[in-house]
Amino acid sequence: MGVIVVGVDGSEPAAQAALAAGRLALALKSELRVVCAYGNYEVERVQDDRDLVFTTVEPASEVAEQTIGRLRNVYPELSVSAQAAGGKPAEALLGVAEEVDAELIVVGNKRVQGASRILGSIASEVARKAQCDLYIAYTHARK
Repeated sequence: MGVIVVGVDGSEPAAQAALAAGRLALALKSELRVVCAYGNYEVERVQDDRDLVFTTVEPASEVAEQTIGRLRNVYPELSVSAQAAGGKPAEALLGVAEEVDAELIVVGNKRVQGASRILGSIASEVARKAQCDLYIAYTHARK
């Protein structure tokens, strides 16, 4: 298989999605691209869950690289690279996925809340616009 793309923002749910993506990449013998979005944009706030917004490339790159460090600790044989991408998170993921001709995009479900939110806004937008498969990782604490 080709490339799997996963988005991160420094949050624990995003880290869990990245771990799921790493597991998939190993199983499918794929390369993993870890993407962190940056830019000047407004974000929706959901209850106490705060979105981490990076306005410049440097902190976004740092978050992606830190995620790679965590992935390599768990999956030392994983083929993985980091990338900061400009734009809102869904736009950034979709742009990188198109750029690398991704086979799969992995997103977390951290915003899935209540009947009115079947998918979070990022997952929902990616699902509507993706030109490849989408995997939604369960990122809540298991009971």
